Amino acid sequence: QLQLVESGGGLVQPGGSLRLSCEASGFSLDDYAIGWFRQAPGKEREGVSGIGTSGSSTLYSDSVKGRFTVSRDNAKSAVYLQMNSLKSEDTAVYYCAAVRAGITTLMEVMYDYWGQGTQVTVSS
Repeated sequence: QLQLVESGGGLVQPGGSLRLSCEASGFSLDDYAIGWFRQAPGKEREGVSGIGTSGSSTLYSDSVKGRFTVSRDNAKSAVYLQMNSLKSEDTAVYYCAAVRAGITTLMEVMYDYWGQGTQVTVSS
């Protein structure tokens, strides 16, 4: 069974940094475009960042552009989301999602596989 597992969430002060990881169980991420999404309490899930299969194509939402960086290490079958200059409004459950040979997109309907999410809380 194909599974995605996120890790790296936690509690951080405003202005701090976290790095989220997304790893696959049961398959290799090499052939999958990956998206990062988040859902804050009482809000709809939103796309944050996406990365193509080779890593050369990336996307960011306006709310995180310049602060977050997505990358991937296909040798380790892992995708990362480096989050810097975190703000309280970044508090959410963060999910990674995968689509085989897919385009880089922040449209969640395009993704076939989802992780369970990791909580990120930005608070002093």
